[in-house]
Amino acid sequence: MQEISTVLKNGGIGIIATDTIYGIVGQALNSKPVERIYNIKKRTPAKPFIILISKIEDVLQFGIGIDSSLTKKLDNYWPGPVSIILDCPGDTFTYLHRGTHTLAFRLPAKDELRALIRRTGPLVAPSANPEGFPPATNITEAKQYFADNVNFYESGQVSDTPSKIIRIIGDTIEIIRA
Repeated sequence: MQEISTVLKNGGIGIIATDTIYGIVGQALNSKPVERIYNIKKRTPAKPFIILISKIEDVLQFGIGIDSSLTKKLDNYWPGPVSIILDCPGDTFTYLHRGTHTLAFRLPAKDELRALIRRTGPLVAPSANPEGFPPATNITEAKQYFADNVNFYESGQVSDTPSKIIRIIGDTIEIIRA
């Protein structure tokens, strides 16, 4: 994991087993790997990525305030396979929110994944597939999709089920993807 964290901290991208499915990851606080992932996935530019965090307080790095009410709501879902959309005011993170002024975060249940994120900072982690294709279910499939367009491949156990996505707006919780 040390080598992977070094690659990521230096702006690299790679394929890893997240707590749900295989993802293509890069540092969320660095626009260059984010744009590189959009390009190799051929992803619609208006669709934001999910961001993996190591602890609830990581959302503060994105200009998102958290009060005790929101913290209680987040504690009901995290850590676990639920991505939560929160409002992201301002334009500092336009390269991430793509004009939606919202970002989706997930606090993974896997200890080793959270440990990696503590070393690298938050990671964008869309599914490991070009847009319009099914997500890779193993490293062989990921390599067929991305070949040498990523810096590394790291196999691991996945659930083959994408995360549930919800949006929290005040006291309202909206299910986006069950």
